[in-house]
Amino acid sequence: MIKVGIVGGTGYTGVELLRLLALHPQVSLRVITSRADAGMAVSQMFPSLRGFVDLLFVHPDEAHLEQCDLVFFATPNGIAMQQTRALLDAGVKVIDLAADFRIQDISTWEKWYGMTHACPDLVAEAVYGLPEINREKIKSARLIANPGCYPTAVQLGFIPLLEAAAIDVSSLIADAKSGVSGAGRKAEIPALFAEAGDNFKAYGVAGHRHLPEIRQGLACVHGHDVGLTFVPHLTPLIRGIHATLYGKLTRDVDLQALFEQRYSKEPFVDVLPAGSHPETRSVRGSNRCRIAVHRPQGGDTVVVLSVIDNLVKGAAGQAVQNMNIMFDLPENTALNIVPLLP
Repeated sequence: MIKVGIVGGTGYTGVELLRLLALHPQVSLRVITSRADAGMAVSQMFPSLRGFVDLLFVHPDEAHLEQCDLVFFATPNGIAMQQTRALLDAGVKVIDLAADFRIQDISTWEKWYGMTHACPDLVAEAVYGLPEINREKIKSARLIANPGCYPTAVQLGFIPLLEAAAIDVSSLIADAKSGVSGAGRKAEIPALFAEAGDNFKAYGVAGHRHLPEIRQGLACVHGHDVGLTFVPHLTPLIRGIHATLYGKLTRDVDLQALFEQRYSKEPFVDVLPAGSHPETRSVRGSNRCRIAVHRPQGGDTVVVLSVIDNLVKGAAGQAVQNMNIMFDLPENTALNIVPLLP
């Protein structure tokens, strides 16, 4: 059994981790930390977990995380980097669901996240946890930087086109929409029901923290920097990301065959039949990314539609997928979940 600890188990990604790990046949949940809610039963905060998780939240100072085999950080940015070195030195593997280890260029990270990095040397060791690209590196990693939600949907949509050198990389466009849970489980005016419900808006047009992460990932696939315009939007949904991606074709290619062949062996990427339009509700609660590729009017513009559940494939589910790979378990363990409908 894998002895697992979770730091920051009171947010949406934390409860999603608990939902998935509670039924994982190879996981023993040992500790879940919270400073503010230490001593409270997990099932008291999250009644959905009653009968599945019988732990109490523990103050981080009393957690003894060094006794775990793996620790997930479901914390705000800047927390994992303070504790990761000590855990690694104790032989504990770490998966960080925040952004502390995602961006390899430290100055870029510090610019976008507004703080000094506490362990820049570990950033170089961290493996970016997008299994569809880095599966072999993940297998031997002890520190995983779990990708962001927008970056997961956008990269999975562009990867086949970049690998095939089929699009002009100077002017890629990612028009992406997210549910309100992507903002986290905290009290903020824009996330209030009366603000977000029955409303739709763009935000972060001048620059969003996921932009450098997406650019870095696409550049790694392409081999050089790419030009990308990324515009996120907030939708009146609880869960879900829908990314509409645009690129100019540089050569004629069978787009449907290209995507189907690229993802034919990927357990969590579903390329839909030609002409399809994936919906966010078709992946709700699951670790699956559904993709459709279009070439409107047979022109030179390719349009890729990519949908994920931001809390699962965009966060906790992908983290569990990475854990399965790290511990040489079947990749779909505890993740073969039929999406919820309606």
